[in-house]
Amino acid sequence: MPNTVTYPETPSILLDRDLRLDSENVSDNDLLLVYRWMAYSRFVDVRILELFRQGKMKGTVTCSDGNEGIVAPIALMLDKAIDCVSWTHRGLPGHLNWSDHLGDHICQYLGNSGSPTKGREGNAHHGDPKNRSFPMISHLGKMPSNVLGGTDSQRRNGINAIGVAFFGDGGSSTGEIHESMNLASVLNIPVIFVIENNKYAYSTPLHEQYAGNLVDRAQGYGMKGISIDAADLEDNVQIFWDAIRETRETGRPMLIETHSLRLRGHAGYDTCDYIDPAITEKWTQEDSLPNYRERLVAKGFAERLDGEDAILKQFVDTTLAEAMKLPACKPGGLIDDVYASTKTAPSWKSEENEEAPVLTFAQAINRAHRKILTESPESLVMGQDIAGYGGPFKVTEHLFEDFDRSRVLNMPICESAMVGYATGLAVTGHRPIVEFQFADFAMDATTQITLNAGSYHFRSGANAPLVLRFPCGGGLTFGSFHSQDLEALYLHIPGTKFLYPSTPQDAYDAMLAAYEDDNPVLLFEHKNLYRFLKAPVKFNPNYRDVWQPALRRQGDFATVVTYGEMTLWANEALEYLESEYEHPCDLFDLRALAPLNLDRIRESVSRTGRLVVIHESRRNGGFGAELVARITEEQFFDLEAPPLRIASQDMPVPFASELEADFRPSRNSILNAMINWIETD
Repeated sequence: MPNTVTYPETPSILLDRDLRLDSENVSDNDLLLVYRWMAYSRFVDVRILELFRQGKMKGTVTCSDGNEGIVAPIALMLDKAIDCVSWTHRGLPGHLNWSDHLGDHICQYLGNSGSPTKGREGNAHHGDPKNRSFPMISHLGKMPSNVLGGTDSQRRNGINAIGVAFFGDGGSSTGEIHESMNLASVLNIPVIFVIENNKYAYSTPLHEQYAGNLVDRAQGYGMKGISIDAADLEDNVQIFWDAIRETRETGRPMLIETHSLRLRGHAGYDTCDYIDPAITEKWTQEDSLPNYRERLVAKGFAERLDGEDAILKQFVDTTLAEAMKLPACKPGGLIDDVYASTKTAPSWKSEENEEAPVLTFAQAINRAHRKILTESPESLVMGQDIAGYGGPFKVTEHLFEDFDRSRVLNMPICESAMVGYATGLAVTGHRPIVEFQFADFAMDATTQITLNAGSYHFRSGANAPLVLRFPCGGGLTFGSFHSQDLEALYLHIPGTKFLYPSTPQDAYDAMLAAYEDDNPVLLFEHKNLYRFLKAPVKFNPNYRDVWQPALRRQGDFATVVTYGEMTLWANEALEYLESEYEHPCDLFDLRALAPLNLDRIRESVSRTGRLVVIHESRRNGGFGAELVARITEEQFFDLEAPPLRIASQDMPVPFASELEADFRPSRNSILNAMINWIETD
């Protein structure tokens, strides 16, 4: 339902949203501007907490009390037309300063129909991606890498932007914080990492979080480190300005550790009974906001502050009253927004007059990379060892020599930060392609892939067009850590698309189709196919057909559905079944696992009355179970026999070739399973 209320006009004193220091001396007007935004945020926080305690506001309500003196001045100093930022749940001054009307922010906390995220995200979990404010996720250590990507995207477009990434003392213990700081330093991305150290990560005190000083970590990553006390506002305004200016000029990252106070618990429901009440009282007395106000009053600004405070409180109360008139959200249309609509596509150059070279599966993907890098300037490729080495399977061979380091990026071993960085690039206008050395290693980036990139459009309305390449599958005796098919694991989380080609031409088409899509696309590439197959490959104007199942052979005895390498072995098994048993079957190569189109397969099942599903991933929880369920729940009475599932055994992938061959389906095991099924029937 559209917004049906009229919010009060934003007071003129809040139209001054930028602070630029002209000299080495911070003026009184500068200090008054910082106080205004700190006080404004505190007034909003007080009302939010009141509503939470009255039961009128749900969720994880958090407050910025004690952190305003960190967030407000930095927000005022950033260039909101070009810079990138991610605020945490202590970052209300930043949200208020960066964009949108107060009513929008309040509705986000209320979760009503006026919410900028349409009620899809939690209280503090919103951002403004179109203005490079990256929305928060609860995995706070995962957020800075998005800022890296957004900032680098701006810089690649010739814009002199910087980024600021906030996280707490608790978040500093997560692995991706280290990955992101290292990545920013290696790639020379001008991001300021701001640690809000309030001495507790939820209820866990500092001595149980880390040893030493957080600011000292900067030295280990070759960047400048600064430590400040949030209470020293007059000095900090100058320090923040100098840090922002230096970062913008040098293009180098920086770390600022800010020491603040735990004036509120982790969230509204947190009673803080784990903190000595005497300490809590001491911190309250040291609260930087009222103390800062007293110092400004001592300078003779009492009347001005009283007047501005009255204006701000009135504005907050009036806006809140209007926001609460809005109706609740309605669930209609939710499922339609899981995926972004792909509205534009690259104008690929035709190759009608060119001879189709005979290529392996790997060479076909390489050729698609080359076409993308040549014809789409927004593209870039990243991964471990993909530059001079060409990747572990040589899929990116020679791309580095031809497109240089600005387009083909060797990455540190940091799978999670790499995907977070790629997501930031994607949201800000680039279209990255990420290669994992092995699909198994992508599990280190599962949060970024599923909960962040995969949900980006649904929760924020922003698109995240990136391709994630998964070299997967067994048959090469690589053992448990290099041989898994993991599609079922990722298919459970909505928001990503999946392609799993089985021929060189389909691999080429899948790369183009995945690249142009405005959603994250996981491209599964069976490693055993890289050098096993050869076929003519060229630009196919109908490359988008790869999103539909392909009928590989025809028959009326049964409908067989598979994908990837299993298409080859299923085809050989069915060829034998037809010649020796006179049981011809329809064989469908799914190619696209999500979104899943089963229309032609349903028609086939209606005709054959039998269903066989084959995949390499393990049987328990495998995608075959989903396929069988989707088909039989509508076509149970079309079936003349129970569905047959053929999959790998429910065990880790064994190493020895004889063991691995027994572990996963093959031509013979598929044939034997089907013969037993036929004879049982």
